Amino acid sequence: MSHFTPDPALDLVLERTIAVSPERVWAAWTEPELLKQWFTPAPWKTTAVDLDLRPGGRYVTTMESPEGDQYPNAGCYLQVEPNRLLVFTSVMTEDFRPVAPANGAGDLAFTARVEIEPTGDGGTRYRAIAMHAQEDACKQHADMGFAEGWGAALDQLVALMS
Repeated sequence: MSHFTPDPALDLVLERTIAVSPERVWAAWTEPELLKQWFTPAPWKTTAVDLDLRPGGRYVTTMESPEGDQYPNAGCYLQVEPNRLLVFTSVMTEDFRPVAPANGAGDLAFTARVEIEPTGDGGTRYRAIAMHAQEDACKQHADMGFAEGWGAALDQLVALMS
């Protein structure tokens, strides 16, 4: 995995050490039935997942609000390094075709980088980064509750995979 240095003006970072093995974290991110169980912070839920796990492959999740409203989120994988790194973006669709993002987050454009690094005790050093092209988009994502939402989802991943 190449070293990546986040830009504090453009990137939001969630970093934790968790007591879940890198293989289990990878499975949670890449197996649709597992992803549906933890990915969206409760009381929201993920109702559908369609993954083509390869660079250029599609990444589609559908989130459902407590009121039953559906929010499909589509994107494209950019990097796939098993048990180590997933990078996907909302500004491309399958086979790297550019697309305007359409999601329940105000059609917010961003690229996500999920880094998975083993710790000496069988756990994982987990780092999720949401990268944005403009500072106002980064601020919008932060104000929408990036830290709280992605943190709650990670807590759900840990509970599921422990």
